[in-house]
Amino acid sequence: MPRVNPGYATFQLAKALATSEGHEDTDTRRRAAEKVSKWETVLRNVLTGSVAYGARTPVQDAPAWVTLEVVTGGFATGNFLAGGPLESHEVALLEGIAKPPEGQERAALNAHFLTEPGLAVLREQLVSGTYDVTVPEEGALLTVAWLVEHGHHEGARALLDELLPHFSRLRFYPVPLERPRRRGQHVHVQTVGDSVSDLRRIAPNRRLKAQKEAVEVWAPFHDRVVSMFSETVVDGWPCQSYASGWNQRALALVAEYSALRKEHSLCSKPDRPGGHQRRLRALLDRCARDPGELSGRDVGMIRRILNCYVDKRGAPGSTQCSEARKRQASDVSAPTFHAIAQLVIPRLQLHPRDEPVDDVAHLTVAVTAEEARADVPEGTSIPPSICRKVERCLSDTIDALVGSGLIRSGDTLARVLPQVTSGIRPAAIRDPQLRQLYSAVYRAFRKRRSLLLLDLEKQVQIEDLPWIAVIDWFRFSSLSDRDLARATLCEISLLALTSFPHAVLPNKLLQELGALSKTAHIELPLVDELAADIFMGTFTGKFTAALRQAAELLDGSLYATYYGIDYPAAVAATSTDEPKPSGWFRRRRAAGEGDALARLCASRAGVKLGTWHPASNGMVIEQQQILTTQNLAVVVAGLGLTNELRPHLDDMAKRCFSWICKRLQVQSNDWHAKLITVKNTAYAWRQMLFYLALQPTDAVREFVAWADSHLGEQRQPFQSRFRPALAGLVLAVDGQVPDREPDQARQFLGWCDDTHWLLRDRDSGKNS
Repeated sequence: MPRVNPGYATFQLAKALATSEGHEDTDTRRRAAEKVSKWETVLRNVLTGSVAYGARTPVQDAPAWVTLEVVTGGFATGNFLAGGPLESHEVALLEGIAKPPEGQERAALNAHFLTEPGLAVLREQLVSGTYDVTVPEEGALLTVAWLVEHGHHEGARALLDELLPHFSRLRFYPVPLERPRRRGQHVHVQTVGDSVSDLRRIAPNRRLKAQKEAVEVWAPFHDRVVSMFSETVVDGWPCQSYASGWNQRALALVAEYSALRKEHSLCSKPDRPGGHQRRLRALLDRCARDPGELSGRDVGMIRRILNCYVDKRGAPGSTQCSEARKRQASDVSAPTFHAIAQLVIPRLQLHPRDEPVDDVAHLTVAVTAEEARADVPEGTSIPPSICRKVERCLSDTIDALVGSGLIRSGDTLARVLPQVTSGIRPAAIRDPQLRQLYSAVYRAFRKRRSLLLLDLEKQVQIEDLPWIAVIDWFRFSSLSDRDLARATLCEISLLALTSFPHAVLPNKLLQELGALSKTAHIELPLVDELAADIFMGTFTGKFTAALRQAAELLDGSLYATYYGIDYPAAVAATSTDEPKPSGWFRRRRAAGEGDALARLCASRAGVKLGTWHPASNGMVIEQQQILTTQNLAVVVAGLGLTNELRPHLDDMAKRCFSWICKRLQVQSNDWHAKLITVKNTAYAWRQMLFYLALQPTDAVREFVAWADSHLGEQRQPFQSRFRPALAGLVLAVDGQVPDREPDQARQFLGWCDDTHWLLRDRDSGKNS
């Protein structure tokens, strides 16, 4: 098995370092510094081999069920989320027990909860629900307490045998709460505390503060300097006559500038080289000290500045000048977002910090008389951007949150889904305390980040947790639970497809759908999106099963025609290569021979297996996604959703095409970002073809006419560049397979081993 390349960790470390040193926001720099520390650890682990990246148990002496700290890309740092420094509630607990030896604090706390007083606390928490499980391990001793309470002593001892070796470094007890958490079918994107944190991150806008300072401090000061020179004007020329005491007043004004500058330093205009304010102030200082020092050129400069001032806004103190200054003051008098956010925070703080709210209307009303202050007057409206941050803690149905735009992607949908599924999975557990405990552990487990795995290793499942395995003994089969899980599975799948039609179902959402399918007893061969840089040149059996479902749904369809797929031949070619139980089969695949599906995909892509080249791997993976439809056929056919989707298919296809046109016209100087854009738009194109393939031919032709019209509304360079893709679709509608190479009509694929045609200068052939 190839070693993990340190290049990715090095890149992430460099990016975090740049942010930690150069970003203007303090909180962003702090978070980036934390990432620097983590990526330094990962890079050290890669170079020393102290963590076995790619393995299911990468950290030595840590069972697979231990929750590891995992950073982007699936790299474990080696730290345990249930370990590390003591939490505040642990420090408080230690005050009530005998002081343990240094370094044995966590072991002492774990042991305390096995004493009669400790078990009594756990039993009370089970009854009242006043506990939280932030990482799965924190539910282990609650399980022990329930087993002991219900006379299952053998089960409790067996579970403790697995936990005891880790007592000194992991916490197996829960976080105490003052009140039980609310649970139900409503979900939320974040809690009140999260919204408060978002509002606190709204920093004062330095640019606006500088503008306000310019209007309120430096403009009036400049007016006074102009007035001082205006007093000396005779027949249009300054510095001709000085009233008694003029010199002293002028020097005092110059001195006042230094005092003001110490307090007001945001605006750079007063000190701008060559600027009128700086020049006139310096000339005033010289004139006040000795008018004779001024040359004729200096006086001419003063005269020119004064004339420019008067021409622009009138003489100081005139009606014209006063009105101009009033308009400027009005422009900068509006309350800042930072000031408004500080008034909204106390409204949120009236609600429990770790819960959502059922209604946000009272949190987003205009500023009241009681709240008003000098910089935020009564009646000030709450800006939409601040309202949006508040609304994110709203509790409502998933459908409502998607409709309001609070859930804006499949990844966010996956993040909130455990709030629903955590109530479905344990529904077959009759004891309410045990059912609630399972739900709490389930929600914590679903936050667990996936590891980087190689050689067909499988991610840890919730059933692998020893305390969950014990709880499963008390599960009873219930047809109603299956029906509920199936209904939820269908509802969420429809919602994900219709809400985000252009996006592949993300891996995190697939995990939730897979968990629901288990409860519903439905076999769904859901396939993860594979990473090109760690692809081992082989696909597991579920990819072949997904291919079979796609073949049953799409054989002879527009989709098959466009991509040139002979589905019966593809199924036949991949049905003869079933995985063998022995290790030689994996070694043969790792050597580059691959399985039947991988060989078929490589042949279709025109590349060889076993090169470990990311672009070649990406081309192979994309062909697998094309053949299997990357879960679309599995979900639609496996759940029988065709009829429910039919009214939405035309709109879904149009939204895909619109998204593709918009996304491909976003300007970027980052070459890697351009490649990602091409890949994602090609995936959206594939999804669009799937939706079209489920529609009658007349509807497809109407879509093509609409797409041609929509493309004609785009910028001319993009029209010219993208039209071959649409022409390729037209060919497929007429029953022909578009080629990948010609400029007139071609397949739109996201991966290639050369410069992509969408990124190529059409005249010179160079990169755009």
